[in-house]
Amino acid sequence: MTTFFSTADVAKHNSKSDLWLVIHNKVYDITQFVQEHPGGEEVLLDEAGKDATEAFEDIGHSDEAREFYLTKYLIGELDEQSRIPEKSYTSIRAGELPEQKSSGS
Repeated sequence: MTTFFSTADVAKHNSKSDLWLVIHNKVYDITQFVQEHPGGEEVLLDEAGKDATEAFEDIGHSDEAREFYLTKYLIGELDEQSRIPEKSYTSIRAGELPEQKSSGS
């Protein structure tokens, strides 16, 4: 059974010792991961208690981060009233470069 949270619920968990965030309308308690995060704790603290989807997609994460870590720390989903409309993201994986658009000259 899925547990649902509001954005107000998530917003209460915004410190290093109690850190939740939202990625693609799913809620993650990453408190135990803060000190292990390869990108440092500051980037996580900047997104604490908020929707971090754009930041997560902009950085480029490994398949391991996308599959293992997100699954490990998943605690629920945003409730219907709090859901954020999904945008289309071009996922960049760690170690990949974004595609260059060719110029028409």
